[in-house]
Amino acid sequence: MGKTLFDKIWDEHIVTSPDPEMDVIYIDRHFIHEVTSPQAFSGLEKRGLSFFRTENTVATADHNVPTVNQHLPIKEKLSREQVEKLGENCKKHGVELFGLGHEQQGIVHVIGPELGLTLPGMTIVCGDSHTSTHGAFGCIAFGIGTSEVEQVFASQCIMQTRAKTMKIDINGKVGKGVTAKDIILYVIAKISASGATGYFIEYTGDAIRKMSMEERMTICNMSIEMGARGGLIAPDEITIDYLKEKKYSPKNFENAVQYWKSLSSDTDAKFDHELLIDASDIEPMVTFGTNPGMGVKISGTVPKDNSSLKALNYMGLKEGEKMIGKKIDYVFIGSCTNSRIEDLRAAASLIKGKKKASDVEVWIVPGSQAVAKQAIAEGLDKIFIEAGFQFRQAGCSACLGMNEDKIPEGKYCVSTSNRNFEGRQGQGARTILASPLTAAASAIRGCITDAREFLN
Repeated sequence: MGKTLFDKIWDEHIVTSPDPEMDVIYIDRHFIHEVTSPQAFSGLEKRGLSFFRTENTVATADHNVPTVNQHLPIKEKLSREQVEKLGENCKKHGVELFGLGHEQQGIVHVIGPELGLTLPGMTIVCGDSHTSTHGAFGCIAFGIGTSEVEQVFASQCIMQTRAKTMKIDINGKVGKGVTAKDIILYVIAKISASGATGYFIEYTGDAIRKMSMEERMTICNMSIEMGARGGLIAPDEITIDYLKEKKYSPKNFENAVQYWKSLSSDTDAKFDHELLIDASDIEPMVTFGTNPGMGVKISGTVPKDNSSLKALNYMGLKEGEKMIGKKIDYVFIGSCTNSRIEDLRAAASLIKGKKKASDVEVWIVPGSQAVAKQAIAEGLDKIFIEAGFQFRQAGCSACLGMNEDKIPEGKYCVSTSNRNFEGRQGQGARTILASPLTAAASAIRGCITDAREFLN
């Protein structure tokens, strides 16, 4: 019987199997940031262990960094201490760090791909759940806990149980104004926030194959939001073209390409579960509740479901209420889900020549210094500023409220981030997940708006 892409990569990285339910897996790339690494560094030192392979680890500061005046000291004490500690630890152990002020600094799941540090066939881990983003390149990428970060520091390996496999096949014509973010929100709403628990998902189908790498990253990024361990997409010519001439791409590129072309599931491979999605059924999506599975087509209404009453109470919404026209207070375009140059271009193309609603505050936060530089070179920053948006500096920003960018209690924020949990963007904040197009359109009208009105 043939093998899935997941099984091929997994099997190539097994170092040993101490029992039938557990494998020791070699890790090719380890990304770290300031939040989940301090305790791991401390644990390594307390045990008197040395760092096994520093060249396989790359660090950046992203979660706690401010997105304005990054040249000044960080105001929040805990954030400042964590960023400083990351610098101290990386210097002590010889780990490459893209810290504040570095031209390659940015969100960990943005800089890895854009620098060519993320490559097909790799195993990749990071102390961050959205490590699944990197699976867009045809690699096994997943988040780990702090104790596991320490394991990788010490051994370049990690003990894991093999995940089950799921194939989500998305075929058909994608409608006007429907983005990768809408597609993945639709899938999550269809199978729920726990519907893929225990699985590693491979996304296939012509709708996936037509996507750019940045769109594929959005899809894989939110795999974790349906409970999956991770997601991946087999590499193809689009993948190869993206990786050409990246700073850290293999020097012997053609040899690498030959290997990458072998990375696909066999035609007779068996998945533990398969799901078929008709792309033509998907509209722009928004969430109404407090997990990403509580999503609805933008033209729809809040569904009647007793299990969501607590979430609706938190969100201040009622069953049967229309989503379109709901008044909002903030718009956030950024995060490791939607802060790449294509996301900023999409938003800029919609708002060019328009002004934001006077009572809405809008933050545009590039995912990296490189994205910010490219946006400025293309004049996107001027489009945003002329529309009344704030064009900020690179970082995780309002995705998680761990820095200075927080949404005030009770306020509604249309956000291109990945989670709408209670308090995720700030205590009492009400988050509505959406695509950059929907977010931009909503910023103009001051309420939840179908971007297709502008596209027509």
